[in-house]
Amino acid sequence: MTSPAPSFFEPEQGLKLVSYEQPLTERMRTFLRLEFLFRQVSHHSAGQSTWETRAAVASLLDVLAIVTRADVRKDVLHELERYASDLQQFRARPGVDNARLAAVLASVESLRDQLNGCHKQLARRLADCDFLSSVRHRSTIPGGTCEFDLPDYSHWLNRTYDRRRNDFNKWLEYLRPLRDAVNKLLWLTREGAPPVELVAIGGMYQHVLARKSGTQLLRVSLPEMADVYPEISGNQHRFTVRFQQWGDIGIRPSQTGEDVTFYLACC
Repeated sequence: MTSPAPSFFEPEQGLKLVSYEQPLTERMRTFLRLEFLFRQVSHHSAGQSTWETRAAVASLLDVLAIVTRADVRKDVLHELERYASDLQQFRARPGVDNARLAAVLASVESLRDQLNGCHKQLARRLADCDFLSSVRHRSTIPGGTCEFDLPDYSHWLNRTYDRRRNDFNKWLEYLRPLRDAVNKLLWLTREGAPPVELVAIGGMYQHVLARKSGTQLLRVSLPEMADVYPEISGNQHRFTVRFQQWGDIGIRPSQTGEDVTFYLACC
């Protein structure tokens, strides 16, 4: 099923949209998870209560779990190199804002150099920290980080906020080059594809991607107050978007039978 010819999306004044993203590659899936976790880290680490600190440490340990089981650094460097090469080629195109292009290129190259300067075992210092290792080990057990299980952790949590924040920032600094590089890559990916306005006939939209399109991420946007949400499935060859009708938390959602206007970006 296809939709009418798309038109480039020009947002209405004051229109608020909610975007739903679907990664089409394992690499993009990892980047999105890291972005999500780093946002959690940033939010919780700003809180002064011991519960906020616990949540920040838990999110940091989730980041470590991803970084230590895959060569994320290599994947990020590969993407930074690709974007640097692509941006270089834009210099010769007419109508390009060379000042802005130079600034973006310099930022990408700086992040690449910073990440290159990190040891290949990016999170090794954190993984080798006995204190964090004990918390990480007990975190696999429901309630395993309570006071009687980890008295040293409870002792640290009872330190002043400034002391906890200082220690936490030292841990986070080891991962800062990776965090900044992932954020930049996702910004470049999202900004690289303008959204188009489409209609899902009967609540469903299907699309076949062009060969070698390089699409890694789908972004489906709807007005903030829409009573439907998208379920996206697919791969780098084709994908389907089904819009589910939201009723109540006690009612299982079902696909709407109405036509749905939405905005799609294939990044």
